[in-house]
Amino acid sequence: MINEFNTLNEFSELLRRMPEQNEVALAAAQARDDVLTKPPGALGRLEDLAAWYCAWRGVEKPRVKNPQVIVFAGNHGVTAQGISAFPAEVTVQMVANFQAGGAAVNQLAQAVDARMDVHALGLDKPTRDFSQGPAMSEAELVEALTIGWQAVDINSDILVVGEMGIGNTTSASAICCALYGGDAADWCGRGTGLDEAGVAHKAQVVATALDVNRSEMSNGLDVLRCLGGRELAAMVGAMLRARHSRIPLILDGFICCAAAACLAETQAGALDHTVAGHQSAEAAHVALLDRLGKEALLSLGMRLGEGSGATLAISVVKAALACHSGMATFAEAGVSDG
Repeated sequence: MINEFNTLNEFSELLRRMPEQNEVALAAAQARDDVLTKPPGALGRLEDLAAWYCAWRGVEKPRVKNPQVIVFAGNHGVTAQGISAFPAEVTVQMVANFQAGGAAVNQLAQAVDARMDVHALGLDKPTRDFSQGPAMSEAELVEALTIGWQAVDINSDILVVGEMGIGNTTSASAICCALYGGDAADWCGRGTGLDEAGVAHKAQVVATALDVNRSEMSNGLDVLRCLGGRELAAMVGAMLRARHSRIPLILDGFICCAAAACLAETQAGALDHTVAGHQSAEAAHVALLDRLGKEALLSLGMRLGEGSGATLAISVVKAALACHSGMATFAEAGVSDG
């Protein structure tokens, strides 16, 4: 039984004692790949993807049957600084659209036969403006982490976590700058459609936020509390629950990966159960993927968020496992392997 947590220290302890991949299943998957009816390496990254999945599920010939997509929504007090082209009310409106099945991610989830869940976190009470001080108290952070942890269906066999929240590209930019350094402008992009002046203002807000919160940020979870949002924290909670439940996780775009970075920079290896679903058109995502050591499965110019790119990538994982688990071996097919 997986332990719950009530404090940030207890969550941190779960992060420190994460399960590792099943080496026996990994070896069995690699051995199977060696005798499938194809030249070695002919399926490229699909072979690595299948082996990764087998290692986390502990199964030699698996299939994806129960994918889950979770979209978390939250509002950010930093929008008071004019860092978004859209008002915070759009978050509420988009949650209704998700619930009605009208968003892009709804269609993509349906296309890959994924269960989709939506969780709105205190939309009537935005986080505090993090250019003035920490976005959340420790209790607020733990509450959001818990919502994410509890949102995961432990019977699912692959997970995507997405987000909706006006202002959360600013949050993601601030997190990346805090974790990896550089100028704020290096991590700030157009988000939902800012012009050049808007991007410059956004970078200044991020720089101010880092100065204001610097003394309170000693690890990735501190950064999440000071510069994140409830939806980013919920994603982090879900990511760790997936790890403890041995559910492979597909990372989405810039915002999702910024949330994931808070885990990665707190505990080495925290993202070993993850792959990057796609490379976002948000400029800083390439640099962030490089920091995380992840190579995206897809690069289609998407920058929607919602978990949309990662949900689309479920189809790639399914295809990799269809080949790995369904192909005949040389012996089964009566084909000479040389």
